[in-house]
Amino acid sequence: MSKAYAGETCVLAYSGGLDTSVAVAWLRETLGFEVVTCTGDLGATGDLEAVQRKAIASGAKKAIVQDAREVFVRYFVWPALQAGALYEDRYPLATALGRPLLAKLLVDAARAENARFVAHGCTGKGNDQVRFDLAVGALAPDLTVIAPMRGGMNMTRDEEIDYARRHGIPVEATKKSPYSVDENLWGRSIEAGVLEDPWDAPPRDVYHWTVDPDEAPAKPREVAIEFVEGVPATLDGARLDGVALIRSLNEIAGKHGVGRIDMVEDRLVGIKSREIYEAPAALVLHQAARALESLVLTKEVIRFKARVAQEYAELVYNGLWFSAHHQDLATYVRSTQRFVSGEVRVRFDRGAATVVGRRSPSSLYQTALATYGKGDAFDHKASEGFITVFGLPLRTQARTQALWGEGSEAALEIPRKALSAPGAAKPGPNKATKRKR
Repeated sequence: MSKAYAGETCVLAYSGGLDTSVAVAWLRETLGFEVVTCTGDLGATGDLEAVQRKAIASGAKKAIVQDAREVFVRYFVWPALQAGALYEDRYPLATALGRPLLAKLLVDAARAENARFVAHGCTGKGNDQVRFDLAVGALAPDLTVIAPMRGGMNMTRDEEIDYARRHGIPVEATKKSPYSVDENLWGRSIEAGVLEDPWDAPPRDVYHWTVDPDEAPAKPREVAIEFVEGVPATLDGARLDGVALIRSLNEIAGKHGVGRIDMVEDRLVGIKSREIYEAPAALVLHQAARALESLVLTKEVIRFKARVAQEYAELVYNGLWFSAHHQDLATYVRSTQRFVSGEVRVRFDRGAATVVGRRSPSSLYQTALATYGKGDAFDHKASEGFITVFGLPLRTQARTQALWGEGSEAALEIPRKALSAPGAAKPGPNKATKRKR
């Protein structure tokens, strides 16, 4: 493979971290590419000019940087929040949501540079390689994707650190603290190092956004979040854009120890992986959004939308953002959000976030129907006819099939279990049992 692409331009998705910094030099030194880096700021890049300088210092001939925070929130984060997308019911998909946008920026940069090749720094056992490859394939099937970490570089993290030092590339990772971290507005993902043992508790230095719940303020804090058609619009009465609202909520909830996730998840490539996440705003907003939906959506929509949420989360996690399946699911989700407007109060207390209030002008909750006190407008006698009709299939089956009648296995099973309970009375003789014996 040595110098096989001499003179060709390759646009590299560049984070400024260890893997992509080493990849810049390796693509030049080993394959002969002229490397252009492409960086999209999704909320954690920081000083874009510093990223440019680092890319150039690593060997890039050009470094493209873009502030993509607003686009990320509006077109990726909010739709996933409306869908209720939590992978395996816990992970709010921060990294997974960022990858399709970064892939789009990568393709745009390749077109602008007339490049036939793009590259990323994903490993061969992670999910991100799939997300980048599929997104590029959907947006620009004519481009060739190169993944140095998947073949060719073949370096351990310690070897990468040594390589970076030999080439004068500044990196934050050390052999003593070799965490792999990905960050954006919506969350922070941490893996590798001592975290690879799922029995060991995460060290304190893993967490940057959240305080230890035991060290959180003793006095709880409440916030009020307003949603407009499923999109967060205000925080404590202040109207904020999406970026500012997420940042504020990350800070407030994080100070109270809210937002930590420690899970073993199933990666797309077939392995289980121990992951640590920090996502204060994401977890709070998901919780608040579902609380508001409980007021305004019907039982049938809530039940079916939960299935859609699971499918949506799998789709995002598996890198299928740019698919017709996603477009179809997104259309349904948008329809469900027409009346999801209102306010939710959330209380933070030493690591716990609890919904303590919700209200909406489109609420289907009616006090006059729900109350057991004065003003009860529910027709109690109407329940008799309802129960008669609702229970008709059950009574019909009972008469014709006798699933619970004397002599049935289901009926005989109850006394056996009851006998094992302390102090249980011994049942009398059962004629059906005697006959069976």
